[in-house]
Amino acid sequence: MAYEVATALGAPLDVFLVRKLGVPGHEELAMGAIASGGVVVINDDVVRGFGIRPEVVQRVAEEEGRELLRRESAYREDRPPPELGGKVVILVDDGLATGSSMLAAINAVREHDPAQIVVAVPAAPESTCRELSAVVDEVVCATTPSPFFAVGESYWDFTQVTDDEVRQLLREASKVEPKPDRREQGDEAAVVRSELGRRRGARQNQDTLMDLVGDAHFVLLGEASHGTHEFYAERAGVTRRLIEEKGFCAVAVEADWPDAYRVNRFVRGESHDETAEEALRGFERFPTWMWRNAVVMDFVGWLRERNDRAAVLEWDRAGFYGLDLYGLFRSIQEIIDYLEGIDPIAADRARERYACFDHFGGDAQRYGYAAAFGAGESCEEEVVEQLVELQQHAQELAPGAGLLARDELFHAEQSARTVKTAEEYYRTMFGDRVSSWNLRDSHMADTLDALANHLSTQRREQARIVVWAHNSHVGDSHATELGSTGELTLGRLVRERHPGDCLLGGFTTYSGTVTAADDWGGPAERKNVRPALPGSFEALFHEVGEESFAMAFRTAPRSADMLLAARLERAIGVIYRPSTERQSHYFRARLADQFDVVIHIDDTRAVEPLERTARWERGEVPETFPHAV
Repeated sequence: MAYEVATALGAPLDVFLVRKLGVPGHEELAMGAIASGGVVVINDDVVRGFGIRPEVVQRVAEEEGRELLRRESAYREDRPPPELGGKVVILVDDGLATGSSMLAAINAVREHDPAQIVVAVPAAPESTCRELSAVVDEVVCATTPSPFFAVGESYWDFTQVTDDEVRQLLREASKVEPKPDRREQGDEAAVVRSELGRRRGARQNQDTLMDLVGDAHFVLLGEASHGTHEFYAERAGVTRRLIEEKGFCAVAVEADWPDAYRVNRFVRGESHDETAEEALRGFERFPTWMWRNAVVMDFVGWLRERNDRAAVLEWDRAGFYGLDLYGLFRSIQEIIDYLEGIDPIAADRARERYACFDHFGGDAQRYGYAAAFGAGESCEEEVVEQLVELQQHAQELAPGAGLLARDELFHAEQSARTVKTAEEYYRTMFGDRVSSWNLRDSHMADTLDALANHLSTQRREQARIVVWAHNSHVGDSHATELGSTGELTLGRLVRERHPGDCLLGGFTTYSGTVTAADDWGGPAERKNVRPALPGSFEALFHEVGEESFAMAFRTAPRSADMLLAARLERAIGVIYRPSTERQSHYFRARLADQFDVVIHIDDTRAVEPLERTARWERGEVPETFPHAV
């Protein structure tokens, strides 16, 4: 922490050590502290409350004093301490609780007659900051969480710095030149604006992204909501060019496998559906507008026309696939239908195994609740048996199969994998949220890999696939506060499994309208999107003053460096609750680590559902109604 402050200010860095004096037998509780120079501060309330004798305090202070001298010698590596007289001294700590350690440091520093003493910490209780402000010249508390539980609660990663790391940072600090003052750089929006060049606008955004793709085989395109027209339209436009110009052969979307596979059959000319709208009728589960909307329908129609026009060989036809796991019962039916056509006896065995779910009336959540809390038997054994049988008898089920038959066999196997993972997902969703989230995103990553392997085998070359999913899946969770809780994302897993062979693209918007519901299962509404909160990435991009632009971090080093700092980022799913905007729709992230490129569209409009309800048509009354200010 102090290294970052010293480097930013161009100030010399040194260690001023403080050791906690722990209560014997309760060492985590401080009865005081000892600082460099032997200055001791005692917490009289703790000493009296525990009845600690003076000789015990003296013994602990002597032990900690010896350890403090050892560390000072080891850290400084024989360098003399800096001269503090007449200087502004900034005391930096990783955070404060009671402030005992900082008081010891303040008293010790004051003996060197500094011009000013400034205390700077990222997190502390408001009461501690107020108390310290009475004894130093300035106190900077970046955050004052309430209630305050512990310093570590304010960090994504609170791993202790090692002695070797301290020595290395002290060496590096002596070599680093000070960064330019922000006043010389101009404001942050100006930094972003200066690195955009002339590429601004929809076509230019696509050009920027196409240049970044290079030879990558996986391009993941996000969205900041599940109901914004421009996000769908930009992804569709980029994907058309990826298919036409760079040979991408599949679109894999955040949708259920069986519903998307119906679309796949249509775009490849292998279904009875006559139009794109008919092919999308499989998307019956909430939220239907997510894939049954005007942009997706136009794209699906284009993909069918392109395949009919341009595909010479069967494997030249680009496909449309789902990565998600919610379609448990639809997947079961797909497996049975497939087996009925090639092995009715095997279909009967599948029916018998999957009959385990019959008690729940087609409600996967009811099954998960009953299995998780012992109110019903788990179907885990049955779904695993069915998957193993399909895998073991793959060649027997399709002897000498052609391309279409191998596709259908892969579809059946993937449906069985979906059933297996969905069964586990619904059992875990009533427990730890992170576990169920990780199971879902891991399934999406596994499905993407299985699809890539299948298509690569067919084409006799490595398949190139574009993915459509929400920013919260496409972004790398290493760069978000949720990642500190152990949360995985599809984007993170793809980066780890295919290093240097993928591109992660995110989208942001400042304001506009969005198609969303008030609650899960509710009707689609056209809602007003509030202007982004101050301190967010979206608010910063709004200040740039462009209708839209693409920021490629590898070609914009100053912006990338600036956007490595954590800020608020907005995420709207299928539910939008403006009344709890901050709590419901914002999290902290480091955007330049989360994505490789971000496309910002300042004002956006709601995506148009194929089933437009009266509530959607009416839209939402502005908050300023009836004054229209």
